Amino acid sequence: MTVPMALLALLDGHPSHGFALKRRYDGILGQERELRYGQVYATLARLERDGLADGVGLEPGEGADRKVYAITPDGVAELDRWLATPTLPSGRPSELFTRVVLALAAGRPVDGIIDAQRDVYLERMRTLTAARRDGDVLDRIAVDFEIAHLEADLYWIARAGARVGELREGIAATLGGQS
Repeated sequence: MTVPMALLALLDGHPSHGFALKRRYDGILGQERELRYGQVYATLARLERDGLADGVGLEPGEGADRKVYAITPDGVAELDRWLATPTLPSGRPSELFTRVVLALAAGRPVDGIIDAQRDVYLERMRTLTAARRDGDVLDRIAVDFEIAHLEADLYWIARAGARVGELREGIAATLGGQS
């Protein structure tokens, strides 16, 4: 998810200043990842430069006046394009994949790496499951998303663990011809 698209979505039909946009973003998407004010204002400047948002006035603030932004027709078109474009996860699996492969390439054991990661994932799933009971609908759907990804990673851990020998041989064969 990109911050520019999030800000465009929050501006769609609701002209606003950066401080309010940050609060709205953090309220719906900022769980464990709040935006920094600098990121909000830098992104708004780029959106304005690219013709996707316009400064449409000033609103008195507690200090200096706050610049109010509105989405432009080009911004609406860009947001609609982004929303309608399906995506696939990018490239190779997570850092765990890289750790396992590099540990094998370095001749180190991977069972401990796999076991430790499995334990961390299972503990995170327990924490999320407990938190889901107390959350609002936004929290619950975000937790469901994270749990589904952890379940997929746990499935991969089981498969990788079962194939360590085969993977070790494949890496050795690949690296054997290189100096």
